[in-house]
Amino acid sequence: MSGEELLLKPVAYYKGPFGSKFGIPRQSALASGIRGRIVFTKPFQVSEALRGLEQFSHIWLLWGFSANKETKGEWLPTVRPPRLGGNTAMGVWATRSPYRPNPLGLSCVEVDGMEGTDILVRGADLMDGTPIYDIKPYIVYADSFPQAVSGFAQQAPEQRLSVVIPEEIPLNEEQRRQLTEVLSLDPRPAYQDNPDKEYAMPFDGADVRFRVNEGVLTVTDYCPFRY
Repeated sequence: MSGEELLLKPVAYYKGPFGSKFGIPRQSALASGIRGRIVFTKPFQVSEALRGLEQFSHIWLLWGFSANKETKGEWLPTVRPPRLGGNTAMGVWATRSPYRPNPLGLSCVEVDGMEGTDILVRGADLMDGTPIYDIKPYIVYADSFPQAVSGFAQQAPEQRLSVVIPEEIPLNEEQRRQLTEVLSLDPRPAYQDNPDKEYAMPFDGADVRFRVNEGVLTVTDYCPFRY
């Protein structure tokens, strides 16, 4: 291995409700009510390594885009961000696109407690099973820049869809709240707006199907997976 290479191995994996890339919020904290947990692998399941973490409200996660399609070593210098409708090309370094020379992601999540050596978190924009390579505390005086300029992503996207989940859908109050929060962010590709198309996404152990018409998203079916 040359000095220019870096060998990374997961220290943990994320466990959460998103079973595929479709439906995951496009940035962390957009769906702050989504719960998940960080489960460490051996030999990193050591309680001493978590000492002091309870003093922090947020942490940074360095993780891998494990569900990317095979690129055969190729990369593109420009990508088409969903934020711009998927029709405008921007430089890859000016985006957070998952299709990068090194498929690494960075997310800030809220610490929601600890169970043994697991870290409970909220607001992660990660798929279930995502490998995590490092964890660092969020430090306000060093990591927060309120006057920063964020280019074409200066303003947070509005929750622009009203969500209707029929009463007969078998969800408890917490599941209904989390699913509503996720769907209100409009998980569809930015360039699709067909009221006759039914979309499907795995969420929290179930197949969720929905349609969108004139700004209203209606859940049409909810089928728990059989294991």
